[in-house]
Amino acid sequence: MADGFGPVRGDDGANCGAPESPAGEPIRVLVVDDHALFRRGLEIVLAQEEDIQVVGEAGDGAEAVDKAADLLPDIVLMDVRMPRRGGIEACTSIKEVAPSAKIIMLTISDEEADLYDAIKAGATGYLLKEISTDEVATAIRAVADGQSQISPSMASKLLTEFKSMIQRTDERRLVPAPRLTDRELEVLKLVATGMNNRDIAKELFISENTVKNHVRNILEKLQLHSRMEAVVYAMREKILEIR
Repeated sequence: MADGFGPVRGDDGANCGAPESPAGEPIRVLVVDDHALFRRGLEIVLAQEEDIQVVGEAGDGAEAVDKAADLLPDIVLMDVRMPRRGGIEACTSIKEVAPSAKIIMLTISDEEADLYDAIKAGATGYLLKEISTDEVATAIRAVADGQSQISPSMASKLLTEFKSMIQRTDERRLVPAPRLTDRELEVLKLVATGMNNRDIAKELFISENTVKNHVRNILEKLQLHSRMEAVVYAMREKILEIR
């Protein structure tokens, strides 16, 4: 893979270190892309990381679902547009056969529709292939640690959509949102500002594990898959106020 990508930012806007694992095991990654040369490039880059292990590869979404069911990877690094079955369509099926797997879309598509559809399908990250290869590992670690990753140029498009959602809610009656506790609302507001779990814990004077539990409860109550999706929902339902 050639260099020449822009920076990947974690929830705190900085490069993230390797996540702590109780068993000390490497992050298991499934690489999915219809270009064999690109898959091989990713494998070569990731092979240099001691805490990351590429456990398999697939050339399209259909094969990715089968491989995910067999390998149960921690992270699926997947293109959006592929033959037979695209990455976004495969997202939903992968979440069914490997619920613990987190999906990062790595693509050349900067289409807003692809970004929104990927998030709705359960993707935790959306990165453009213009990012540098040495930052792919950083993104994998961040997502494995419970953060969301999105290319800066796509983040600006997402923010624009957030604002549009808020405007549209003024024109229709909303179904009441599930009730969150005061503490959960505090956590959700800080997540929306881009803070990671560590920074939220410091801000609220609670442990990082407590923050993780609150985030999990928020996702369960809202029946969502990722932190990013929770923020979209919260803004749409006016749980958060965006100015």
